[in-house]
Amino acid sequence: MEKPKVTVILANLGTPDAPTTIEVRRFLKEFLSDPRVIEIPRFLWQIILRAFILPFRPKRVAHAYQSIWGEKASPMREILSAQVEAVKTHLIEQYPEFDLNVVGAMSYGSSGLTECLKQLTPQEHIILLPLFPQYSATSTAPQYDIVANWVKTQRNLPGLTLIRDYYQHPLYIQALAESVRQFQQQHGQAEKLLMSFHGIPVPYAKKGDPYPERCHKTAQLLAQVLGLKEDQWAISFQSRFGKQEWVKPYTDVLLAEWAQQGVKSVQIMSPAFSADCLETLEELALQNADLFKQAGGQDYAYIPALNAQPLHLKLFEHLLSAHLDALKLTLE
Repeated sequence: MEKPKVTVILANLGTPDAPTTIEVRRFLKEFLSDPRVIEIPRFLWQIILRAFILPFRPKRVAHAYQSIWGEKASPMREILSAQVEAVKTHLIEQYPEFDLNVVGAMSYGSSGLTECLKQLTPQEHIILLPLFPQYSATSTAPQYDIVANWVKTQRNLPGLTLIRDYYQHPLYIQALAESVRQFQQQHGQAEKLLMSFHGIPVPYAKKGDPYPERCHKTAQLLAQVLGLKEDQWAISFQSRFGKQEWVKPYTDVLLAEWAQQGVKSVQIMSPAFSADCLETLEELALQNADLFKQAGGQDYAYIPALNAQPLHLKLFEHLLSAHLDALKLTLE
C-alpha cells in the first residue's frame, strides 16, 4: 500500500530577502497591507502607507537589519531552516508509516505560505504549526486566512490540522525556564528579569484579541517555575508602531523608569518570539541596552530566543506527534 502523505508546515512571520531599502520596502508593503495587521479602513491606510511610511521607513529599517543580518539570510530565516531540518529528521524516523515531509514557510515575503501550499502535490493531510506561542489575530490569524483562501481553490481537499498556540504548554515553559537558568549560570542573575512581548494596539485587545492575556499567563507561569518574587520580574510590550495606544507597560518606558529608580542590572527576554529577529537582536539587545544605560542603568543583557535549542525542538515534536499519532489510528 502507498504510504499516506503528510506535510508538516512550520510557519513564521517573514523577513526581507536582503537588508536593502528596496527589499525592506517590498516586505513592509506586503506586511503592512494585511488588514489583520492594520485595521484602519483600507483606502485611507493605503494613502498613509504609500505617502508617509514606505518612502521613509524602509531606509531606517534596512540599516537596522544590516546590524543583525546572518551570513546567508536574516536570522529568522536561518533559524527556521535549522528548526525544520531538526524536526524533519526526528519525525521521519519516528513515523515510517507516513510519506512525511516537513517544510518551512512565512506569512510574508519569499518562501511564503501561499506559495508553499500551491506547490504541494495532492495530500492526505497537512499540519500547520504557526510559530507564535501566544495566539493573536495579528500574527496567527493571517496564516489561517492564507490556508482558508487556498482551500477555496481546491476540489479534492486534504485533511487539515491547525495548531492554534502553545502559550502555557509545560514543555514551552520548561524550555523558557531552562534558557534563563543556563544564561544565568554563565552570566549571573540580574536585579530584574523583564519578559518583553511584541505589543498590539489597545483597540485590538478590546475587540477580543486574547493575546495580552496569553502573554501574562506565559510570564506568570515562567516566573513561578523560576521561583521569582514579585519584585524580581515584570512583563512589558515592545515594538509599537503609529500613534494609537498599545498595550502597556511599554518596554522602553519601563526600562527608563527602572534605571531612574536605581535599578542597576536587567536581563531581558522575549517569550513571544520562537526565533531571534530584528525585534530581539536589534531592538531589545541593542536599542534598549543604550536606553537603559543612558537613563542611569549599568548592566543590561539580552537572553536569546529559544531558536533551535533542544527543549524547543522537543516541544515542536511533541505538539506535532499528538496529531500524527491521531492520524496513525486511522490506518489501524
